[in-house]
Amino acid sequence: MTADSISIGGRTVEAGEKRTFRFKCSETYHGDPIEIPVTVINGESDGPRVFLTAAVHGDELNGVKIVQEVASQYAPDAINGTLVCLHVLNVPGFLAQQRYVPIYDEDLNRSFPGNSRGTMAKRLANTIFEEFISKCDLGLDFHTSTRNRATMYHVRADMRDPAVERVARAFGTSVILDGEGSVGTLRRSACRDGIPTVTVEMGRAHRFQTAHLDRALHCVASVLAEHEVLSDRPVSWPGWTRVVARDREKTWLRAETAGLVEMEWGPHPLVEEGDPLFTISDHFKDHVEVVRAPSTGLVIGVLENAVAYQGHPLCHFVTLDEETVDIIRDDIEQGVFDIYRQGGFQWPEPRWYTKQHSRTGP
Repeated sequence: MTADSISIGGRTVEAGEKRTFRFKCSETYHGDPIEIPVTVINGESDGPRVFLTAAVHGDELNGVKIVQEVASQYAPDAINGTLVCLHVLNVPGFLAQQRYVPIYDEDLNRSFPGNSRGTMAKRLANTIFEEFISKCDLGLDFHTSTRNRATMYHVRADMRDPAVERVARAFGTSVILDGEGSVGTLRRSACRDGIPTVTVEMGRAHRFQTAHLDRALHCVASVLAEHEVLSDRPVSWPGWTRVVARDREKTWLRAETAGLVEMEWGPHPLVEEGDPLFTISDHFKDHVEVVRAPSTGLVIGVLENAVAYQGHPLCHFVTLDEETVDIIRDDIEQGVFDIYRQGGFQWPEPRWYTKQHSRTGP
């Protein structure tokens, strides 16, 4: 079926057309426009409208590169439906290379769906939501960890919603953290508006990490294949999948003493119960705290700063079942995690499988 035109961001993009433009969403106190770079690829054939968003936190750059590559690689004659690529949401934060909207330090990702008469962040969120997000059928929101931390490649999704679960599993990460997301996040607001959306987390702020970028482009294609945007591509399977329950099986391990922090775990993500993960010492090494794994599981996010206060989060930790542990041990023996920690939490390449196969395995 021939696609329809789409009216979005104050423009009309016809079927078979690809347009790039800058959308004015606000202005600075100097009176200059704040403009979001946008690419809309409207396929020649009918299909779902998919949004891809990056830099809702201005210093999270991996997603900016992913959206740039998706916008560059896909053409209208290759897709069914529409790709709406919002390259940078938090433009003021991006320009300042800061996480939050500068000056008032507002978190744009706690401001959705926004308010046209609210604060700067609320107004910006409202404009983005009304002009772009609300006109789509599903979405991928790309993030990294915050400064001084690194996070494993994973997806966060409300797995109680079958439509959201479909997106999350098609993206093909091994670890999925189940939950609605905090109030005010883009993901939670979109899902509550009937637009299944997942958050993709990967790596570090303030940089491009090639291993994550290559894999993410592969996984974007998998989601597009699952939803028939790409009709001639298979869906990916990561080899194993662990859906982590909302309030169980995951925890932040925190420093009980302040001091200098050294990472002891690695080089792969699997640790055994009782393994040392971190040591914290004072300047004289008179007092040393050893932080150990509370169970056999995965290190999915870590502090990269070498100092910590009492109560400071050191590690995001996920407990694993024995079956999953055995699969990861096999992968370790085959060398697929040899550069995991040094590579910035690089994850093995996903497998491909066809639509005739079950979604639970290859």
